[in-house]
Amino acid sequence: MSLAAAHFVSVTELGARIVVRTRIEGGVTDAVGYLRACTDTECTVETKRGLVTLALADIVAAKQVPPPPAPRAPRRPLAD
Repeated sequence: MSLAAAHFVSVTELGARIVVRTRIEGGVTDAVGYLRACTDTECTVETKRGLVTLALADIVAAKQVPPPPAPRAPRRPLAD
């Protein structure tokens, strides 16, 4: 566990967009999304796939990230 990263998550304002790297069996994984809740032992991040609850003890890195880019305009067919 990174104490600095876990502390960052615990003091970050709810609703902030963050990326949190956590240890899993066989490596690490990232959760990118909006911080929705944080307790003394875990935090909840709302990702594209839904809510993810992460143990603060498993966090190895975390930081705030900018908003996602705007959706791209649909492609138009090429003119003949």
